[in-house]
Amino acid sequence: MNLTLAIPLLAGLAAWIVTNLLADTLPFTPAKAPHCGNAACRAPLPWQDYLLLRRCPKCGQPRRARTWVLLALLLAASFYIWLSPPRDIGYAGGLVVFVYLTSVAVIDLEHRLILQPLSIAGLFIGAGTGFLMVEDWWNVPLGAVAGFAILGIFYLFGKLFVRLNARRLGTNAGGEEALGRGDITLAIILGLMLGWPLIWFGILLGVLLAGAVSLVIILWLVITRRYKEQAFGIFIPLGPGFILAAMVILYFPLYLAVIVPR
Repeated sequence: MNLTLAIPLLAGLAAWIVTNLLADTLPFTPAKAPHCGNAACRAPLPWQDYLLLRRCPKCGQPRRARTWVLLALLLAASFYIWLSPPRDIGYAGGLVVFVYLTSVAVIDLEHRLILQPLSIAGLFIGAGTGFLMVEDWWNVPLGAVAGFAILGIFYLFGKLFVRLNARRLGTNAGGEEALGRGDITLAIILGLMLGWPLIWFGILLGVLLAGAVSLVIILWLVITRRYKEQAFGIFIPLGPGFILAAMVILYFPLYLAVIVPR
């Protein structure tokens, strides 16, 4: 095999294994070996079976669809980053950042959590990326402060909306929220990565992307005539939207230059 193809192929497979492993272990306290995805089984999977993608030896449950979606995504991303590496951090740095952001997004989608270990690692990854990529070093901490401030305001408005909605429905305000403290930490991390002033655009684009998903869900509820019963009880996590926006900014800068005002 040509070496230029072997490197992104093997690195993409390694990135896929790491991302799946993080998503299968970190959300559980304490973190432990991977287990069966069948809620009625939850048997621990031997490492050999896990790495070889075998069915659960106890109940026969196959690997979840997310495993195969991530395989396609990370292989495609690895080859794309190999051919078009981000400025100043190169292929290796670009792949590390992509694996990190993907892991955070997957866990947030599946568990509505932005975990502390990933947040701590993200501060180092974000700062390292920002100081290498952002033009003026002071825009890196400024981006973090801006991310904190913008998401902090959104968080307060979100809490107010949840309380008003709970009062309207006659329930308590302790349910799921679209925006939480983990999202504020994520905004700080993305602020370090993108710096000022790109962080404001990243947050705006993330909100728009999450809003587009929400619109699709609302249209589906209207079509299925379940809007009145379920619309106000559904919360779309904003974290994956922010992450997707950051990926667009980091990995597609030429397209970004066309739409972002100077």
